[in-house]
Amino acid sequence: MKNNIFVQYTKTNLIFRILGGIIIGLVLGLIIPKAEFITIFGTIFIGALKAIAPILVFILVISAISKASSGIGPKFRNVIFLYMITTIIASLVAVIVSRVFPLTVPLAAATDIEATTPQSFGDIFNGLINNLVENPISAMANGNYLGILFWSILTGLALKMVEDKVTNDVMEKLSKAISMIVGWIIQLAPVGIMGIVFESVSKNGISIFTDYGKLILELALCIIFVGLVTNPLVMFICTKKNPYPTVFKCLKESAFSAFFTRSSAANIPINMRLCEKMGLDKDFYSVSIPLGATINMDGAAIVITIMSLTLANTMRIYVPLPMALVLAIVSTLAACGSSGVAGGSLLLIPMACSFLGIPNDVAMQMVGVGFVISFIQDSMETALNSSSDVEFTACAEYMAKKRAKGRVVRMNSNQTGKR
Repeated sequence: MKNNIFVQYTKTNLIFRILGGIIIGLVLGLIIPKAEFITIFGTIFIGALKAIAPILVFILVISAISKASSGIGPKFRNVIFLYMITTIIASLVAVIVSRVFPLTVPLAAATDIEATTPQSFGDIFNGLINNLVENPISAMANGNYLGILFWSILTGLALKMVEDKVTNDVMEKLSKAISMIVGWIIQLAPVGIMGIVFESVSKNGISIFTDYGKLILELALCIIFVGLVTNPLVMFICTKKNPYPTVFKCLKESAFSAFFTRSSAANIPINMRLCEKMGLDKDFYSVSIPLGATINMDGAAIVITIMSLTLANTMRIYVPLPMALVLAIVSTLAACGSSGVAGGSLLLIPMACSFLGIPNDVAMQMVGVGFVISFIQDSMETALNSSSDVEFTACAEYMAKKRAKGRVVRMNSNQTGKR
C-alpha cells in the first residue's frame, strides 16, 4: 500500500505537486503564521540542493571534460557570447525604463554590512581571482563555483591527457550516481516549497507592496520584458527558429523552482535535469550550466541599474543619458562578478552609485530597500538568471549544430562539383 502511494506520488506531474505545495504553504501562512516548525521543510530542501550542487558540478565537469570531443569548443564560445550580450541588453533595457518612468523611494535604514561591500571593480576582480584559485575542498564547502569550475576543468583536462579508461568509467558512474541523488532530492520539491512559501507569507504578508510597490513593479516589468522579449529575440536572431517553446519550457521547469529557492546554485541540479530532458549534450551542459550560474546575470544587471538610478532620482541627481549608458556597462561587469561577492547584486549597488557620485552611506540605505523587497526582487532576478542559463545552453548547441551541418553541406557540394 505504501509503495503504491509513493509510485502515484512520483508519477504525478512535478509542477502540479509543486502548485499544491504552494497553495498549502500559502493557506498555512495565513491561518497559522506562528507555526514556525513548518519552515524546516524549506530549509531542508534548499540545504540539500545547495549541498549536492557543488559535488554535482565538480564530478560532472570532470567527467565531461575528460571525455569531451574536440568539437565542443564552438558551443562554449557561443554560450559565453550569449551570456554576455544579453546581460548588456538587460542593463540597457533597465536604463531606458528608468528614464521613461523615473522613480523615487523612501529610503530604508542603512544596513550593517558596509564592511563587506565592494567599493570598486578592483575589489570585485580581486575577489574573483582569489575565488578562482581557492582550495578545491574549500571551494566546494563554500559553494564557490568559480573555484569549483577552475579545478574541475583542470582535473578533467589532466584525465583526458592520461587517457585511463578505468578512471573515466569510474567518473562516469559517479556522475550517474550523483545525478540519481539529485533526482531523489527534487522529489522533495513540493514539500520544500510549501515550507518556503509558508515562511515568506507568515513573515511578510502583503505589506511589502505598500511603500515600495512602484519599485517592485518596475523591476518586475523589466525582468519580464527581458525574459519574454529581448532574450527570445536574441535566440531567434541566432537560430532563426521560434524560441518560445524553449522559453516557456524553461520558465515552467527552471524559473518556477528558482523563484522559490532564490538561489542559482540550488537550481543547478534542476537545470541539469532539464537539459537532460531536452536531449542536450551532457558534456556541454555539465559545464555551461554552472558557468551560467556564475556569469549569466541579466536579472542582477537590471537590479543594479534600476536601483542605482532610482536612488539618483530620490537625491535629485541628474544623470545624463551618456552617463546612464556607461552605468549600464558598469552594471553588466558588476553583475558578472556578483557571484563572487557575499550578498549578490544588492551589495554591488554602492559600487555603481559611487560612479554617480552618491556617498556610500546613502547608497547603503538603498541596499536596505533591496532587502525589504528581496522576496520579490531576488525571486524574480534568480528566476530570470537561472532559466536563461538553460535557454542559452540550448541556443548555443543549436547554433553549433547548424554551423556544423552547413559545413557538411558545403563539403558535399564541393565534392560534387569536383566530379
